[in-house]
Amino acid sequence: MSHLSILPTVLRDADLLAEALQDLGLDPQRGGSLRGFADDRVSVSLWVSLGEGERLGWRPQGDGSLALVGDLQRLGRSRPLQQLIGRITRAYATRLALREAARELSQAQVELVA
Repeated sequence: MSHLSILPTVLRDADLLAEALQDLGLDPQRGGSLRGFADDRVSVSLWVSLGEGERLGWRPQGDGSLALVGDLQRLGRSRPLQQLIGRITRAYATRLALREAARELSQAQVELVA
């Protein structure tokens, strides 16, 4: 039985999240929906495939944040989900810090070096 969970996050910028996902070697896709139990569908603005038909998505919330959407119970059994979410959050935070530094230090050149 597959059940989609929707969890609030502190992430707010879908473009920045897409860049962070690319930094991690994931291929973010825009729009669409994720399917759960009994063909239940949840619309998302951004999603990534994790292989074997598993997907994580994000959808905008009323407060401007992006909620994480996915079958977290199933994903948690097949991969270290907490580690993946931590890596995504850190990559997002790095991108956000660089963007803010570039804005504050307009004379400096700020870039992400892998």
